Amino acid sequence: MSYRDAVTGASELLPRCRFPTDEKTLHVAVSGGPDSVGLALLAHAAGLHLHLHHVNHHLRDDSDRDARCVESLAQHLDVPVTVHHVEVDRAKGVEAGARAARRTVMPADAVTGHTMDDLAETMLINLLRGAGRDGLSPMVGSPTKPLLQIRRHELRDFVEQSLVDFVIDPTNHDRTLVRNEVRHSVVPLLNRVAGRDIVPILARQAYVIAEESSWLDEMTMHDRLLTLESADCRELRTWHPARLARWLRLVLLRDDVDGLHPPTLAEVERVMAVVRGDVTATELEGGRRVARHQQNLSLSVSAPATL
Repeated sequence: MSYRDAVTGASELLPRCRFPTDEKTLHVAVSGGPDSVGLALLAHAAGLHLHLHHVNHHLRDDSDRDARCVESLAQHLDVPVTVHHVEVDRAKGVEAGARAARRTVMPADAVTGHTMDDLAETMLINLLRGAGRDGLSPMVGSPTKPLLQIRRHELRDFVEQSLVDFVIDPTNHDRTLVRNEVRHSVVPLLNRVAGRDIVPILARQAYVIAEESSWLDEMTMHDRLLTLESADCRELRTWHPARLARWLRLVLLRDDVDGLHPPTLAEVERVMAVVRGDVTATELEGGRRVARHQQNLSLSVSAPATL
């Protein structure tokens, strides 16, 4: 099948894409793999003005091959491309370091090729990590995730039919990485146990949870305007524990190079003890400390130790 024929065949997938509708340039993150290449092809078929972005982490000897693939794709589509060269800090692990490096160079509104399968896998990973409601509806509603209604195998078939080159990252088969183990072992096992494909089921659950979370956000809109320092513990003690915990997860978000992270359940419970007056202060991850003076709370951050 020719490239032109493949674009015509994109009509089956395009109705399920959720691309931005404004007229500005669409920044597209392209690793060179089939998912991100498929994203670029679909966005181009939709008539959008594209700018491709590729991050070269220099983690593999052949990483320049991926960059060349993306540059070739940009030339094929006649769109601009930027290759970002980064150095990965491996102190917190390769995956976390790579995410942090990408975050520093990639446009904040760049769209990514995450599919319905990625959504389901992320739900399972977050569940294993003890995530709350928001962790069970990841990516849903994000303007940077336009392909959540498309399956990974559909996208791969589309790219293969387009006759456009793509690359396969060999680390995708590294079972020491949690996501790969979930993809290659956990999901197939759950499919066998359920006797059916669980990915659409998990995706539907994610959308249901996202809708309920949106309703909760509306119900607690005024809570979101309340800062930790302006709150009165006497009022907070009258709140339902679930409402208080939800507010604390919001006001105690921790922003680091790897993104925003809510406090753990144990941290929330310790801060709730401060609110109740059981203790006067508690320590949180990241060198943070929540303390109560009379009926007011404060958040302080200790300076990192120097050698």
